[in-house]
Amino acid sequence: MSDIKVGEAAAVDVVDEGLVTELVAGAQAGGMKLSGEGGLLAELTRKVLESALEGEHTDHLGHEPGERAEEGRENYRNGHRSKTVTTEVGPVEIAVPRDRAGTFEPQLVKKRQRRLGGVDEMVLSLSAKGLTHGEISAHLAEVYGTEVSKSTISTITDSVMAGMAEWQNRPLDRVYPVVFIDCVNVKVRDGQVANRPVYMALAVTAEGTRDILGLWVGDGGEGAKYWLQVLTEIKNRGADDVPMLVCDGLTGLPDAVNTVWPRTIFQTCVVHLLRNSFRYAARQDWEKIAKALKPVYTAASEEAALERFLEFGEAWGAKYPAIVRLWEHAWAEFVPFLQFDVEIRKIVCTTNAIESVNARIRKAVRARGHFPNDQAALKCVYLAVMSLDPTGTGRKRWTMRWKAALQAFDIAFDGRLTAGRR
Repeated sequence: MSDIKVGEAAAVDVVDEGLVTELVAGAQAGGMKLSGEGGLLAELTRKVLESALEGEHTDHLGHEPGERAEEGRENYRNGHRSKTVTTEVGPVEIAVPRDRAGTFEPQLVKKRQRRLGGVDEMVLSLSAKGLTHGEISAHLAEVYGTEVSKSTISTITDSVMAGMAEWQNRPLDRVYPVVFIDCVNVKVRDGQVANRPVYMALAVTAEGTRDILGLWVGDGGEGAKYWLQVLTEIKNRGADDVPMLVCDGLTGLPDAVNTVWPRTIFQTCVVHLLRNSFRYAARQDWEKIAKALKPVYTAASEEAALERFLEFGEAWGAKYPAIVRLWEHAWAEFVPFLQFDVEIRKIVCTTNAIESVNARIRKAVRARGHFPNDQAALKCVYLAVMSLDPTGTGRKRWTMRWKAALQAFDIAFDGRLTAGRR
């Protein structure tokens, strides 16, 4: 049984359903609301918090309330002070116990703490979905009756920056079977609104799980020179071997990749190659062109693919010479996946693995419009990435999807994956 299920079972054992029914019935009979400020949930939250604080206070003093003073005792109870904390059920006013020596440091609701952790998590979750600070403040006020200022929300979201820096610089695995790289453009108001590329590297681990290796904000277009810096940083963090790297195609990138990892096979995304082909063709010919190109990228070998491509050139080269040139220029980066079994082919022929992440990021970024600076943009993207798989079901799907491919990878690359686990 998982820890979550154990926790749920324990909670059921503690909570008496009859008592809950009685409390709800009493509240309704007395005209008390169930939620909102002054409601039953807020009152229960207050009593639970105060009871827990009294328990902490007793542990700190070492004697129960009302016990006779022992000789030599130096510290005593000294009343309470009122404090309002923002909770998930709204603002709650609690009485915090004090001691005469002033040494009591409560842990459940710390000194100067005005929000419980659930509120911070709620703010971060809403921010990850792209809501502005004003929208989050309005949402909390409307739904929970909780007044949280925009500056407080900014402080909460800024708190993730330390964690982001640690995540960005964490040590990496020695071997990643495949790394997918791409970038998402965000709008930053730097004097005037301009596009900034946020670079991302997504890896598949030797166990078949997804690992986003990092996020980087560039200062211009998506360039191979900047990618060289990014890939060098990834290697310096411990990633010594990457058998395959997949990208949507960028001039000069294969040289940058092989500068960092000489044995890495560079693969361009076939889906992007097809999409780029359609840009040079009339819409009514898209379906015919897709059908004519399919034998090229599904060929059994590079030689067979070249034969099919020559046939495509004869059929369509006169009408769309730009498509033929596009495939000729990308041929060296297109053909590597054809040397592998179908288990590997269907995984590395496309950047869909990273495109699904990009779609989530773009959704959050579009909702915000533009950002005041690079740091704000990076924070939004980071929050979106961290909230990708809250239930863990995505991790399971990835593992199942990559199981057969990883076995084929280890054979195709002479045990480099197995060596990386040692």
